[in-house]
Amino acid sequence: MIGRIDLEKREYEYLTRYAAKAAESRGRAIYEEKCSVRTDFQRDRDRIIHSKAFRRLMHKTQVFLAPEGDHYRTRLTHTIEVSQIARTIARGAGLNEDLAEAIAMGHDLGHTPFGHSGESILNGIYPGGFRHNVQSLRVVDVLESGSSGRRGMNLTFEVRDGILNHTGSVMPATAEGQVVKTSDRIAYINHDIDDAIRSGIITVDDLPREAIEILGDTHKKRIDTLVRDMIENSFDRPTAQLSREKTEAMNSLRAFMFENVYHNSRVKRAEDMEHAEQIITSLYDYYLHHPQSLPEDLRAMEGEFSTEELVKDHIAGMTDRYAMNLYDELF
Repeated sequence: MIGRIDLEKREYEYLTRYAAKAAESRGRAIYEEKCSVRTDFQRDRDRIIHSKAFRRLMHKTQVFLAPEGDHYRTRLTHTIEVSQIARTIARGAGLNEDLAEAIAMGHDLGHTPFGHSGESILNGIYPGGFRHNVQSLRVVDVLESGSSGRRGMNLTFEVRDGILNHTGSVMPATAEGQVVKTSDRIAYINHDIDDAIRSGIITVDDLPREAIEILGDTHKKRIDTLVRDMIENSFDRPTAQLSREKTEAMNSLRAFMFENVYHNSRVKRAEDMEHAEQIITSLYDYYLHHPQSLPEDLRAMEGEFSTEELVKDHIAGMTDRYAMNLYDELF
């Protein structure tokens, strides 16, 4: 049998000096006995995958609010693509693949219904503001219950840090977290291009020529180019990053997508946006005035957290279709 101790020894044999080692983890907030089969990072990954918040990602919007077709990305398929890219980079760069996978699987657990549009709406009405990365950490720390019935998943420091800092100006403390931060961007820029071309919003010829010449003229080539560049610039180095040339090319594509897709009226149709805003603001106001209607697990926290925060938690956790159906039922 190959157990945890064997796996931890392998990490010292095969990973670079800058890779996070499970045996050297800064640990969990609450002490737990070690698993005999899995490393701590593998346990964290499994806890995330088996959570309710992870399952709900399959019905949460990525970009298109009301896609007409079965092949557009959802928040769950995005998460899987980020995980695949991060694992490939971590493996090639001699980093801890299990840690990268755990962070990737948990990085978007706090996303709202209706994608970033929902995030912007909730950010405008919740007094403390709303950021999905902060909410993702709250999901794993507070809102999801562990198998023992204890509040939160009690994840390791390294996974929690990677989830919190996968976006924003703060760099993750581990090279694996840095890999996920870049993998998230690699994934969403390229799969959103793919979805936008499929929908007819843009064509391949519309993409910035210089960036395409550097990265490739197909989805497959661009992913391959960026993954290889990330590996080459991260192997046996204290930080994981792309080269300057590839970073600039990817940023060019990102700027193009914001200008031509993310703010495109055909993607963010006015009627869909108005409907999403009406749903979220109405539900927020309803639960603020009827906190007794919140789910039982949230009501149990009323003495510890404000009503506003619990209402925010409830709405952020909703899937698109649950929010729409609930709105129709209540109003």
